Amino acid sequence: MTTLVETSEEDPTLAVARAIAEIAWSQGGADIAEPAVAQFCEEAESYLIGGRYSDLVNLLLTSADLVLANASEKDLECIFTVICNLVSKAQSPDEALAMADQIANKLTAQPIEKPALCLKILFHLYNMLGNPYGRFLIFKRAVKLAIMGKVTDLIVPSFKRIDAFLREWNIGESDKRDLYLSATNILKDQKGSSKESYSFLVKYLATFAGEDAVTLSEAKEEAVRAVIEFVKSPDMFQCDLLDMPALQQLSKDSKYAPVYRLLDIFLTRHLDAYLEFHNANAALLKNYGLVHEECITKMRLMSLTGLASKGSGEITYAVVREALKITDDEVEYWIVRAIGLKLLEAKMDQLRQVVIISRCIERVFGLAQWRDLLGKLTIWKDNVNNVSRIIANAKASQNGLPQGLAGTI
Repeated sequence: MTTLVETSEEDPTLAVARAIAEIAWSQGGADIAEPAVAQFCEEAESYLIGGRYSDLVNLLLTSADLVLANASEKDLECIFTVICNLVSKAQSPDEALAMADQIANKLTAQPIEKPALCLKILFHLYNMLGNPYGRFLIFKRAVKLAIMGKVTDLIVPSFKRIDAFLREWNIGESDKRDLYLSATNILKDQKGSSKESYSFLVKYLATFAGEDAVTLSEAKEEAVRAVIEFVKSPDMFQCDLLDMPALQQLSKDSKYAPVYRLLDIFLTRHLDAYLEFHNANAALLKNYGLVHEECITKMRLMSLTGLASKGSGEITYAVVREALKITDDEVEYWIVRAIGLKLLEAKMDQLRQVVIISRCIERVFGLAQWRDLLGKLTIWKDNVNNVSRIIANAKASQNGLPQGLAGTI
């Protein structure tokens, strides 16, 4: 096995060329291998001296398959690191991208040899590129390699920086869509990453805003998946899916309309609506893996937050009992449970049999909720201004000034 050793007497690129040639001709006899290796090295040196880096990369990659299959991981990393470094010497961004594309093609060719190492090399190649879109293309290759090579756990940490990457890459909605879909599918299979997977799924669906019906139809299956995952989740009680075009199209599809109706019930209705839906669609819920008892539990909590958000600050125990279809003895249990999940901030007045709401989440936070928030902020602003005027008038009175002049001094 060839071992690559850097010395001060030979350029690293030429040392790599020699190592590649020796691997490529290792099965030939000395009378064939030695002249072939010498010729290969001479050609590499001529390209290096002439600044023909694109041709040099092409030459060094001619035996990449043999190198990937036969070189040790240490030598392989060294060889490809040197080849990747040549990208930084390209004469133009287009040339650099073409060179990077050649390298990536070799690293991602099927069957993938040493996928974990190849992924590491791809990230080094990513750093050699200055062109933002070129970096995106290499990252996309890295995601594909991770999936094909079954090393997705190595790509997952980079997903935490996706938002920063997107700002740098400045890519279009279609490219974002592909990336979000890959991310949500990878994270779906990662233990403990269900929330992150769902977040990328929602981002994927959001990219379909403004698209035509044909393009929207591409998102139907994932839109259904988003609804089912939301309903299944024991700790998600708020989402903005309802008004998304990718979700709204389901309401017009005979196959998926019940799924959209289910989402609407969880986000805008109470338990009685779910029970009615279940009676008519029990088989459908079962086919999607939804457990009726778990849905009832979540729907009770969702119903309670719905009551809290629409009420005047107080809800009687009787209203809670009726909405949640429970007994008198269970009312306080469900209120405490909602408080524990931070769906509500509330106090119970057992004497008056009411729950006093100080804060609650909104199941849906869409345009109507923004308008409501704006109204509350406007009232708050007016109240602050009134308090400020009262304080100013009080100070003016203490100083002996007429109240009409208080705001002018």
